[in-house]
Amino acid sequence: MREINGKHIVIAGAARSGVAAARLLKRKGAVPFISDAGTIPEAVQTLLNNEGIRFEQNMHSDSALEGDFLVVSPGVPDSSSIIHGYITRNKEVFSEVEVASWFCRSPIIAVTGTNGKTSVASWMSHTWKIAGKDHILAGNIGMAFSDFVDDTAPDKDVLLEISSFQLDHIESFQPYVSIILNITPDHLDRYKNDFNLYADSKLSITANQSATDWFIYNFNDPILSGHAKQIAGKENTPQLLAFTGGGEVASGAFVRNGNLILKLNDNEEQIMQIGEIGLKGLHNLQNGMATALAARASEIKNEFIRESLKSFEGVTHRLEFVRKYEGVSYINDSKATNINSVWYALNSFNMPVVLILGGRDKGNDYRLLENQLREKVHTIVAIGEARQTIKLQLDKVVPHLTEADSMKDAVKKARKAAKRGEIVLLSPACSSFDMFENFEHRGNEFKQAVLDL
Repeated sequence: MREINGKHIVIAGAARSGVAAARLLKRKGAVPFISDAGTIPEAVQTLLNNEGIRFEQNMHSDSALEGDFLVVSPGVPDSSSIIHGYITRNKEVFSEVEVASWFCRSPIIAVTGTNGKTSVASWMSHTWKIAGKDHILAGNIGMAFSDFVDDTAPDKDVLLEISSFQLDHIESFQPYVSIILNITPDHLDRYKNDFNLYADSKLSITANQSATDWFIYNFNDPILSGHAKQIAGKENTPQLLAFTGGGEVASGAFVRNGNLILKLNDNEEQIMQIGEIGLKGLHNLQNGMATALAARASEIKNEFIRESLKSFEGVTHRLEFVRKYEGVSYINDSKATNINSVWYALNSFNMPVVLILGGRDKGNDYRLLENQLREKVHTIVAIGEARQTIKLQLDKVVPHLTEADSMKDAVKKARKAAKRGEIVLLSPACSSFDMFENFEHRGNEFKQAVLDL
């Protein structure tokens, strides 16, 4: 544990993670100071004043560079002046997750990946509840690790959803179980448009693991398989568990004759028929495999894993059924903020689709969806700042492409285009910040517009 008593520590960003880190550091005897380049909401200012935490807003002043080290919220990019200032002064920069881990007394099970990490974190929590195993669910899923770290204990597991941004500034963060579900292009605007930098951030979740730890990975992802081979050739590295939707693996999870098999320490265990898994589709099978392996590595019995795989109903804003109206099904996939997520969404359906696509573009190449679009989508309703890019790239790919100025307008146009037996799918492939507070706000607006039909 790092000695922080009496240290002057600056936190960049007054969002949920930054405030949680500041409060944790204050409790541990440090002198935190929050610096935010934007305006801090009045409710947050009141909270900070009540706790005696000093702050500044609408700037990163020179005094903000005087901390012993810097703690960054996930929303603060490395290109920001405050991070640049600390790096040029050879001062340390840490993520909120790193800082919280210094005070954690629990085993950490941490999941990352471009897609599916919220689903797997939630699925693990569901499994742990069924097993009666005490745990904390936190991280990128919406609850800052720092807010819960004082409640950790050796007999209580911490289940963390971890983003690449939270991994960018780790030093000693060491999960007992790390999981990487997949790595495909996303957030490249934060990584100098270099996919390798983004991938390296994800892979760093295993950097501090030792031979008593576990690394669970997607065998079908070439980057992850390559990383696993590198790990296998070194000393004091984590035990490897792979999962695959096709073929078999030497150690991990796979399907044989329609049965889900877990193989650990050369011992094969038949869990269930994959048709009994509650959530359908290949991506849900893979997410279920990752969840099952994490549970077995955490010594949860197969009977509880089996029940969890049968009963888990998914997460809000991820392929969430809203309603069926006039024979048309409306699906909320607002959490699909990249191209690969939309690909998975379209892959889940075998009927014609009207797709609501768009938002704040992150450098997407929408043409990567061309095969799926030609096969399944007859109408795209483009929304947000990305409308013109979508129109430019996809106008000749689908029979019909129209634009909408609001979510309500988008739903009305989608309703007009959809026929009985078809699907209206909100799967935007973009961030939400051009029109909404976050993807939850976007999804809720879609659901309300659908319910208002």
